[in-house]
Amino acid sequence: MIFEFKIIKLKVRMGAILMNNSQRKGTEKRGFASMSPDEQKKIASMGGKAAHQKGTAHEFTSSEAREAGRKGGRSSQKSRAR
Repeated sequence: MIFEFKIIKLKVRMGAILMNNSQRKGTEKRGFASMSPDEQKKIASMGGKAAHQKGTAHEFTSSEAREAGRKGGRSSQKSRAR
């Protein structure tokens, strides 16, 4: 219940930021880019907590994490081989 309220509050805040940004012109920062790193971290944390509470968050097992690291290493080495 508390998370639902926070998510609604977050959507209202993001909507206000987007409305303000639609009035801007040029290459000014919008959305998350316009927020301080602390604000970004706070919002991302709320989303992660809500996903865990809802049961839709993914947690890597050690073998999944190992395989993801292996894939990332192979991908970054491809660009260096040229």
